[in-house]
Amino acid sequence: MRLPLINILLALIWTSVSGSFSLANFIFGLLLGAGTLYLIREQVGSLGYFARSIRLISLFLLFLYELVLSAWRVALLVLSPTMNLKPGIFAYPLKVDRDFEITLLANLITLTPGTLSVDVSEDRRFLYVHAIDCSSPDALRRDIAEGFERKIMEAFR
Repeated sequence: MRLPLINILLALIWTSVSGSFSLANFIFGLLLGAGTLYLIREQVGSLGYFARSIRLISLFLLFLYELVLSAWRVALLVLSPTMNLKPGIFAYPLKVDRDFEITLLANLITLTPGTLSVDVSEDRRFLYVHAIDCSSPDALRRDIAEGFERKIMEAFR
């Protein structure tokens, strides 16, 4: 956790030295600080910092993809004249076990249209999810396992 703070400190130093306190200049300072840390990565032990950053960006891009895809699916369901929906709640067996990871997974599921995290079991082994179309709960479980949960485990372990 030390290296992100150093990166922010370097960005603040950059904005002070350059005399421009705009958001664009701060972001440029973050990139400049990340480049500096990358150059001295062996001395400061920041090899994992950059790999984790890439995995976090990958998780964010997956979320954006799923957001657009699920919004499209829900729009098609709502606009179809027949609306053959089977809403329901299914139990998703969790592989993640840390509170932060469970919370992040539940929030990512809730933020994508058509699904809603309802509850976590007392033993934290199952996440109950409501889906607007629960006609194939096994496919939904597989999508969560191969998507969000896998990326969360890659980014935070």
